[in-house]
Amino acid sequence: MKPAAFEYHAPESIDDVVGLLAEHGDEAKPLAGGQSLVPMLALRLARFEHVVDLNRVPALAGIERADGAVAVGAMTRQAELERSDAAAAVPLLGLAAPLIGHFQIRNRGTVGGSIAHADPAGELPSIALALDAELDVASTSGTRTVAAPELFAGTWETTLAPEELLTRVRFPVWPDRSGFAVEEVARRYGDFALAGVACGVELDADGGVVRAAIALLGLGSMPLRASAAEDAIVGRVPSAEDLTEIGRLAIADVDPPTDIHASGEYRGAVGAHVVARGLEAALARAAA
Repeated sequence: MKPAAFEYHAPESIDDVVGLLAEHGDEAKPLAGGQSLVPMLALRLARFEHVVDLNRVPALAGIERADGAVAVGAMTRQAELERSDAAAAVPLLGLAAPLIGHFQIRNRGTVGGSIAHADPAGELPSIALALDAELDVASTSGTRTVAAPELFAGTWETTLAPEELLTRVRFPVWPDRSGFAVEEVARRYGDFALAGVACGVELDADGGVVRAAIALLGLGSMPLRASAAEDAIVGRVPSAEDLTEIGRLAIADVDPPTDIHASGEYRGAVGAHVVARGLEAALARAAA
């Protein structure tokens, strides 16, 4: 199939972009890397009267470290995360980048586009949630900051208004003695995860967990934070048996979807396993 007809816009500044979004409202859609939007348009799963191309807005790209965070422009290509020294300060980004589709997709796909697309099986939305990232959002009224837990509203849905544009994502930098892991199960390399986890732990001098972050992929209608599992591991030097139980706890209140790819029961069983495996890897890296 081919997309329905639309009017194409190629602005060169953030002000021009938000002006177009304000003018056309629900009938306008920003185009970043196009790795999700273009197939949806071609299959007519989505239809917009106006497509606003962000690729000529240099102010939306770039990675820099400042004020205890790594700030990533919304139009930064996912492939850049694999090569960036600044992003190495946020290990979850480097661990997740090779798992996002195939290299051709990462060469075009963008950080902001992936997060704003809000796919529950996407790595970057879950990492933003796990790290309590802050998102800068622009409109004709100015700029505001949205906390990642307040962004996601459902599958492919966010709380952003039609006239708002995600411009930058700020990922906090954790201190020393922190470790991270991204674990997921997919049918083939490059496929969306049937179940997965992005997690991090911070240890004290005795090896006890003083902070934990656990975000789930592919186990609900949006990225999910496993708060009960986080609370259960903090204050402990967990054993292998503890991690198995914490994995089960992470998915205890989750209702994984059933579709043509996997049953909800299978996703839940795999989810508990990858949480335990991810925490084991994160603990080992924190202690190294």
